[in-house]
Amino acid sequence: MATHNDLGEQGEQLAVEFLQKKGYQILDRNWRYKKAEVDIIAQKGAVLVIVEVKTRSSNYFGNPQDFINQKKVQLLVEAANEYVISKDLNVEVRFDIVSILKNKQAFNIEHLKDAFLHF
Repeated sequence: MATHNDLGEQGEQLAVEFLQKKGYQILDRNWRYKKAEVDIIAQKGAVLVIVEVKTRSSNYFGNPQDFINQKKVQLLVEAANEYVISKDLNVEVRFDIVSILKNKQAFNIEHLKDAFLHF
């Protein structure tokens, strides 16, 4: 497997552990709908949280969250709608980004809540 795939999987696991420590219940990982894949679906209280995880080994080309575009946002919104409908949920939905930057052997984790408001 490619090194960037390993880093991505490691980042997703770190994000899960980070969110669990913050009181989030992880409902699903790598949930797919059509062309979209939702990295993490979590719940905190009455809020369903759709989480996109971006992990990078360097910020030379920008911060990890800078690599999410309008098309990705649209796919995630469609997937979230399908998830809510298919599970017959009555919840508020929020879209977050967990940005992870690897610095040598350490990881810097940033949780951006309501991250898609500016799209």
